[in-house]
Amino acid sequence: MSATPPLPNAVHGPIPNHLAWSIISTVLATCLCCPLGLIGIVAIVFSSQVNSKLNQGDVEGARRASANAKTWCWVATVLAILGLVINIVYFTMVGSAGYMEMLQQYQ
Repeated sequence: MSATPPLPNAVHGPIPNHLAWSIISTVLATCLCCPLGLIGIVAIVFSSQVNSKLNQGDVEGARRASANAKTWCWVATVLAILGLVINIVYFTMVGSAGYMEMLQQYQ
């Protein structure tokens, strides 16, 4: 009779993967800021590593991946906020006609 090892989450508590946050912040940062927002892809990669490392029994690796994902999520979130502020300032300075003209140039 073989005993199955306990699930890693049951022994060490839950380790968040931050996947939803990384996807949302990447999309918003890319749309509001610029292609710099694509740096959030790093957060998505680390987020996707958390569960696979837990399934392999690598709890410390999962914790590192979770911490890295959280750091890169914050970077993408800051870029999204910065892009939003820049867009608001630009809109208030040039008005709606100038803002629409700028948006048409990017298409």
